[in-house]
Amino acid sequence: MKALLSNAPGGPETLTLGELADPQVGAGQIVISVKACAINYPDVLIIQDLYQFKPQRPFAPGGEVAGIVEAVGEGVSAFAVGDAVIGLCGNGGLAEKVAVSAFSAFKMPAGMSFEDGASILMTYGTSIHAYKQRAAIKSGDNVLVLGGAGGIGISAIELAKAYGGRVVAGVSSEAKAEIARAAGADDVIVYPYQPLDKDASKALAAAFKAAAGGDGFNIVYDTVGGDYSEAALRAIAWEGKFLVVGFPAGIAKLPLNLTLLKSCDVCGVFWGAFAARDPHSNHANIAELFELYADGKIKPRISAKFPLEKAGEAIKLLGDRKATGKLVVTI
Repeated sequence: MKALLSNAPGGPETLTLGELADPQVGAGQIVISVKACAINYPDVLIIQDLYQFKPQRPFAPGGEVAGIVEAVGEGVSAFAVGDAVIGLCGNGGLAEKVAVSAFSAFKMPAGMSFEDGASILMTYGTSIHAYKQRAAIKSGDNVLVLGGAGGIGISAIELAKAYGGRVVAGVSSEAKAEIARAAGADDVIVYPYQPLDKDASKALAAAFKAAAGGDGFNIVYDTVGGDYSEAALRAIAWEGKFLVVGFPAGIAKLPLNLTLLKSCDVCGVFWGAFAARDPHSNHANIAELFELYADGKIKPRISAKFPLEKAGEAIKLLGDRKATGKLVVTI
């Protein structure tokens, strides 16, 4: 089968279109004929050996797919050949076929496209876990979303609105501000590119505080990191939740005295580990996402589609922080 291969650690330019043996279905698995594979930030890291997991080479990146069940392994009763499904595979999705654990697969709701199906689990799955299990979001919460024009930022905006929150999005350009507003953000702050000196950091913190109004943000959803995290933390409310979701701008160094002064919590959000450790809660979250999708309260915003041979271009766009919404490879 055709696959986009990582043969050595490096950037997207090192990926090549090649051949892998067709996956064989094992006990407890299904094999999916892949129709769409979404690109996510772990794809940027895994090909450089910078992710938590390091697959044996050659391997195909791509951890989130949608397609048709081609084979069903021993002990699997929830799926049948021909079912339209969404699957989480960690890697291997940028290929014509992939084997996944049946417990990491979900029947695709009627009316959902393969492109939407491939784009919903990692972003919205991360955000619903962050809000429900880590932040205990409630109606009326004041929420700041950093990186509000990316796929995960848009999911964070839409879900916060669905749960009755007020949302301020932080973005890096006016064009991205329009995307965040279209996703439902009540207000948008356009921040400058880092590095931020002391004065610029104070100015950004002041802008966040002004946008928050009142006592500050009950929840800060940080998908960016870098110099932006401290400014956001300074705008958090008493006993607020600071959610560490990602750090494409770099790993932040937070002054911990601020957590004491605000009596706030800094919460890590590692959805993949949560899904593995508490699969039943994760399945309940995904079922809720499907209901929200059916009700029109969430919908992946796919900004570009790529053929398999150009999937490296999609990974590069995401790594260069030039992507908005979701990027999807169709196969």
